[in-house]
Amino acid sequence: MEHSFWHSKWQNNEIGFHEPKGNALLVKYADTLLGCDSDLASEHRIFVPLCGKTRDIGWLLSKGASVVGAELSETAVQQLFEELGETPEISSTSKGKVYSKGELTIFVGDIFALTAQDIGLVTGVYDRAALVALPDGLREKYSTHLVSLTNNAPQLVISFEYDQSVMTGPPFSVDENTVSTLYSQNYHISLLERSTLEGGLKRKVAADNLVFHLQPAT
Repeated sequence: MEHSFWHSKWQNNEIGFHEPKGNALLVKYADTLLGCDSDLASEHRIFVPLCGKTRDIGWLLSKGASVVGAELSETAVQQLFEELGETPEISSTSKGKVYSKGELTIFVGDIFALTAQDIGLVTGVYDRAALVALPDGLREKYSTHLVSLTNNAPQLVISFEYDQSVMTGPPFSVDENTVSTLYSQNYHISLLERSTLEGGLKRKVAADNLVFHLQPAT
């Protein structure tokens, strides 16, 4: 999928995939990333790939966690900081721009250009919008890169499952077998929840929400 596709979506405000408030499933299963002791949340640094301007970042920050994200669209990153009411420090690297403020750092550019050294140590990955945004041909490349990028950090993955003959995506359908194929070599995978998505996906097709906890196998 071309970068221009996503740049166009943000520039034209065609962001039906963006949730106007924090994701309820993140709130429900946050202890998989932050632990059960809220006093220890500050010890956690969460990576959010293809983060857009998700309100989930603000929620994670409010719990005391540090957040590092990667996003192709600078427009989305600018809107994220505006909605958080923060003025970021902006620097440039060979990989692109970096927006940062306090416990939040966002890398603007191609996620595949980033390395583990770039993003630093992370304790967990929250993937609600990355895996489902990528077509089948890119998912294996992405999952392999993510394991390397985060040093096989635990993941909370939220996906959709639906009939792609009715709607082609994005977001794409990513079922349990797909997650297993992509990650079973590196993780023990637990399906925490399968639930009906109220109103369907984009109100076009019936869909289920799937929530996975990925724990390192070694």
